[in-house]
Amino acid sequence: MAEKKFEKQQLEVQDGFEERVIEIARVAKVVKGGRRFQFRVTVVVGDKKGTVGMGVGKANAVPDAMRKASERARKDLRVMNLFGTTIPHESLGRVAGAKVFIKPASAGTGVIAAGGVRAVLEVAGVRDILTKSMGSANVLNVVMATFGALDGLRSPAVEAARRGKRTEELLPFWERRKQHV
Repeated sequence: MAEKKFEKQQLEVQDGFEERVIEIARVAKVVKGGRRFQFRVTVVVGDKKGTVGMGVGKANAVPDAMRKASERARKDLRVMNLFGTTIPHESLGRVAGAKVFIKPASAGTGVIAAGGVRAVLEVAGVRDILTKSMGSANVLNVVMATFGALDGLRSPAVEAARRGKRTEELLPFWERRKQHV
């Protein structure tokens, strides 16, 4: 059985991206002579301005796996549609048996999430959000489902045009309330 270690680690990197290690797992490949052990490291990289990427690296030693994961995360960078400190609308991401639901929150709420979902959202630059993780608790699938939910976000103008409404009608309730006061 794979042995899992969770570490809260973040490194400031010279190119302006923050790097977080989400998971370090020992994995085994069964071969004729027994088991061959390696380490699998999952890393998330982001600039806290809406750009975020994920990478997975495997190697016989943890530092090598971390380096590979970091390089892959930098190649997988994506830009997310953010709305101030939150997201423009609700979204659901699904990967295998994992589902992640993300919902915008008013300013000052904070990041209501745990584990891999929190790490992804924080390095992406989201400061106010509500989340719910359902189904599988597999860390890798939950993180990929979070990316799926973030990829499903559209800008408020595009979403309003799709629904046939004005952009002001799609503002979250706390933003509409500010305009009326």
